[in-house]
Amino acid sequence: MDKIDLKVPFQTIVRMPNGLQWHKDELFVMDQFTDDVFVFNHKGKISRVINTKTENGSGITIGGGYLWTASNGQTRARPFRDHDDHFPKVIKIDLNTGESLDAIPVPEGSGIHGIEWDEGNLWITATSLKTLILIDGSNHDILHQIPCKLDVLHGLAKDGEGIWCSDRGAKKVVKFHKNSGVVMEEIVLPPNGPDPHGLSILNGVLWYSDADFPPPSSRGYPEIGFIQKRCE
Repeated sequence: MDKIDLKVPFQTIVRMPNGLQWHKDELFVMDQFTDDVFVFNHKGKISRVINTKTENGSGITIGGGYLWTASNGQTRARPFRDHDDHFPKVIKIDLNTGESLDAIPVPEGSGIHGIEWDEGNLWITATSLKTLILIDGSNHDILHQIPCKLDVLHGLAKDGEGIWCSDRGAKKVVKFHKNSGVVMEEIVLPPNGPDPHGLSILNGVLWYSDADFPPPSSRGYPEIGFIQKRCE
């Protein structure tokens, strides 16, 4: 049976890293505290910061030449801003300027944590519905749904025919088949380990972030790391 080690390659100054997306050789991190996107190089150094109009930022992905963020409704981490409307949605953003270009409402007004681009479409985690939903990236139609018996659906990361979804409440990460919804693999993190908020994959390695929010389950510090498997 595969065992795991959790590796933390660098310390992060992002206060609440709630979403991750590797894109080429850069790591895009959504900060729930500021709702800015911090861009790291492969050595863990910040190369730039993208200001967004996201509220209660959670998931993040890149696709079609755009940045997409999960705006998870009313923020609890910062004071309200003029553009806040407290409604959960996906925001389409210019990668260079941070300008909001479009917004996609979440079905049935559900909260949204995870988001992942998949060949022109968007996977999202509809938290109150406990469902993974695939949305057409151009007309926003619902294409497919996968019911998930997870506690707190969070980050997403596609992996071949599967898609990983983190369960922050149960401290585990589960891979579902994208078509059938069958569970393909499950990774359970240590009880004293991180709460897996964001997910992303780089060269076959699964990365996670712990936003250290909300309490009381937080450990008192944020964390970005990756999961290394070992056979015993």
